[in-house]
Amino acid sequence: MTQKPETIAEQVENAQSTDTGLPPLEKWNPDLSGDIDIVIARDGQWLYEGKPIGREAIVRLFSTILRREDDGHYYLVTPVEKWRIRVEDAPLLAHSLRANGKGREQVLTVTTNTGETIEIGEEHPLYVGTYDGTDEPRPVVKLRHGIEARLVTAAYYDLADLVAEENDGDETAIGVWSNGNFYKIAANG
Repeated sequence: MTQKPETIAEQVENAQSTDTGLPPLEKWNPDLSGDIDIVIARDGQWLYEGKPIGREAIVRLFSTILRREDDGHYYLVTPVEKWRIRVEDAPLLAHSLRANGKGREQVLTVTTNTGETIEIGEEHPLYVGTYDGTDEPRPVVKLRHGIEARLVTAAYYDLADLVAEENDGDETAIGVWSNGNFYKIAANG
C-alpha cells in the first residue's frame, strides 16, 4: 500500500460537493484499492501506521468519506479509490449531549469528536445495545452510510438523567424522547 492520508484528502477536496458540505459519497463506487494501515481506536483516535494522524482537518475530512458496507467492513471512499480500514468499535464518538424541551417535545443533540452536531431523530436514531458477551451498554447514534457515533460515558450518564417510562401495552420500557420518537434504553423489570 503506497497511498498516504494527504493524497486521499486531496482527492476528496477536489471532488467536494458545495451544496451540503459533505462529499457525494453515495455517488462514488470505485473498485477496492486495497487495505490502508488506518485504525480508528475505541477511544476515537485515528492512527496511520500505528501513529496518531496529527492533522485534525484530515480526520474531519476522512469522517465524511467513511462508509460501512454490507460486508461489515469500513472504507474510505473517494471518486477513484476505495481503501479498507479497521475500526475497533464505533468510528466516531458522541459527547456533549444537550436536551432542548421536555417530554415528548424534547430534542436531543450530541456533538461528535469530529465536530459535527447531530440531532437525534428519525434521520439519526439512537440505539442502545450491548457489547458481545457482556451486559455493558453500547449506546450509539446512527449517522450516514452505515456509520455510528458511540456515546461516551459522560453523555450516556446525561442521557440516563432524561429517562422516562413508557407502556406500550405489553411491556413497560425505559427510554428517552427526541423529535417525537421514543428510544428504548431498557425493558423495565
